[in-house]
Amino acid sequence: MKYNPDFDVDSVLDRLRTVNEKYPEGSPEDEALRVAAVALLYVRETQKLGDYREFFRAFYTPAIEYIVVAHTFATREEADAWLASGKTRDGELVRIAGEGFQVIPERSGKGFRFLRTPLPEELMKKYPPGSE
Repeated sequence: MKYNPDFDVDSVLDRLRTVNEKYPEGSPEDEALRVAAVALLYVRETQKLGDYREFFRAFYTPAIEYIVVAHTFATREEADAWLASGKTRDGELVRIAGEGFQVIPERSGKGFRFLRTPLPEELMKKYPPGSE
């Protein structure tokens, strides 16, 4: 399940207040909910909500979603032409004819080459969840 990093702070605080009403004052649950509410207020009041939203997004986003393919090529020839163009950057991920590759420096240190690096969707096809 994905979480909404653009949550409405006041709505969250209202929900915390509603949940907190179910617990007696001074209970461990009451304390935990108050601490969470005050922490959220602190983040907003110190104008760090943007930083917190990014942290929240990163915390709940699967690592697989951070993998970004920089370029997609239909053929190896197109990819090689791009590689020779000098517009490449070390570490870029590319898709060539449906397969993933990473741009890495040539062993000579002059120019770049492709290193086969399966992309998440390739690995999911090969190793579907629950197939271990």
